[in-house]
Amino acid sequence: MNTNTAYLFRSFGLLLFFISVISCNTKKKDNFSETVKVSLREVGHHLLLANQDSTTLVKPVIALSENKFQVTFENTIAIQPDSLVAIIKNSFERAKLPQHYITEVTLCNNQEVAYSYIMNYNAENNIIPCKGRELHKECYQVTVQFEDVNNSSKSKTKILYVLFLVFLVLLVLFAYRRKPKHISEEKDLNFTSLGKFQFYPKENKLIKESVEISLSKKECEILAIFVGQPNQIIKREELIKKVWEDNGVVVGRSLDTYISKLRKKLQEDETIKLTNVHGVGYKLEVVSL
Repeated sequence: MNTNTAYLFRSFGLLLFFISVISCNTKKKDNFSETVKVSLREVGHHLLLANQDSTTLVKPVIALSENKFQVTFENTIAIQPDSLVAIIKNSFERAKLPQHYITEVTLCNNQEVAYSYIMNYNAENNIIPCKGRELHKECYQVTVQFEDVNNSSKSKTKILYVLFLVFLVLLVLFAYRRKPKHISEEKDLNFTSLGKFQFYPKENKLIKESVEISLSKKECEILAIFVGQPNQIIKREELIKKVWEDNGVVVGRSLDTYISKLRKKLQEDETIKLTNVHGVGYKLEVVSL
């Protein structure tokens, strides 16, 4: 796998990760809202049964905000505060909903609060007044507001922002690493001109218009032989002997591979051409413009 392909895979993987985190967060919000609505309809059903009413309907639960919900009824009902507290608590526990919320029972006609209480994760902090006093038959609305949903949502949003920033930083770093290296401000005069290139044999590199192109040691050794004999045919045996014989390894296919790599690195200059002389060797053709 080459560098560009690896870079694309890493970037694509990070993007998928970020999208999956956002999707999970959105799904959790949607699931929370639907779960609350189902649970409050169950609460409404049990309140009607406590009034010996098994026929009238519980109206659709309304989401007043992302953490505040309201259930209403077709007819007037009486409400026992202790029963209301127990019904909501049991329903929310079964649905695994947060146990920190405020419940209000308001009158339909003027929105005055007829009864309210606060539930906390720590039972010692619960505020449940007047549990034994019945609310006589009226048109009531029961509203529940969860206290920690907003904070949880904000925390998740902050995490998403942090992840997104990390994603951007990684992309910038990957992009920076892929940029071609530029020469330093300090000039190095130890080079040989080759068309539009500057060849630095001691540093294993070519430079074209301030862009550095790295060469392997073998590529550099082969190119140095061609540069020393431009426009001349150099036999394969001579190249192999000079580049590989000292290491005790002679591989013809290796030479062809390095010649191919050099061609690709020199192809941006039309005045230079590394040609194959069939059955003999190679020639570096340098055209003077």
